[in-house]
Amino acid sequence: MIALLPLALLAAQTTPATPPAPATAEAPKPVMVRIAMQTSLGPVVIDLDRTHAPITTANFLRYVDQHRLDGVTFYRTVRVAPDFGFVQFGIQNEPKRILPPIAHEPTTKTGIKHTDGTISIARLAPGSARGDFTIMVGDQPSLDADPSKPGDNLGYAAFGHVVEGMDVIHKILDQPADPAKGPFKGEMLAAPVKILSAKRVAAAK
Repeated sequence: MIALLPLALLAAQTTPATPPAPATAEAPKPVMVRIAMQTSLGPVVIDLDRTHAPITTANFLRYVDQHRLDGVTFYRTVRVAPDFGFVQFGIQNEPKRILPPIAHEPTTKTGIKHTDGTISIARLAPGSARGDFTIMVGDQPSLDADPSKPGDNLGYAAFGHVVEGMDVIHKILDQPADPAKGPFKGEMLAAPVKILSAKRVAAAK
C-alpha cells in the first residue's frame, strides 16, 4: 500500500515553483576624492565623500584647488584623554584665504558619522562654516546631529576620513598647548604644525 503524503507536502510538490524575486541592485559606491596634505610632521591622506556630502566636499576642494590651505596650520588640539579628542586646522578667518560660508549638511542627512579619523568642518551657527576643519581621534558621537536634543541640535558636517597618516594626527594631538594663547585657552598649540601643501591625488587601485 502506498502511504498518502500529508496535504501540505503534497501541495508543495504539485504547485509550480514561484520564480525568485529579481535581485535588488546594490547601492552605487560613493564617489571619493583623495587629498594629500604634507605637514611639517609628515603626510596625511584624506578621502572626501562627494556623493553623501557634496556641498562640504566641494567647499574643501575649492580651498585645496586655489591653494588656500598651503601654508596654514594645525593650530588647535583638544585632548580629552590619551588618544581621544580632535585637532583643528584651517584659515582662521585670514582675509586673503577666506571664501563665502556654505549650507550645513548634518550627519542625519549625509549618514557620515564622527568616527575615528573623520574630517568635519568647524562652524558657529548652521550655515556659517568656511575654511576651518577638525579631524577626530576616537569616535565622537556627540558631534553628530541629534534631533532629540534641544536648541541647535544639527551637529557638525562630517565629509570624509583619513586613510593614511593617523599617526601624524596623533602626533599633532600630543603637541603642547600654550595655556594663555588665543581664544581657546589651553587648546591653542604653542608651536602650530604647518601644512606645507594640500592637493588632489589619484587613489591607489
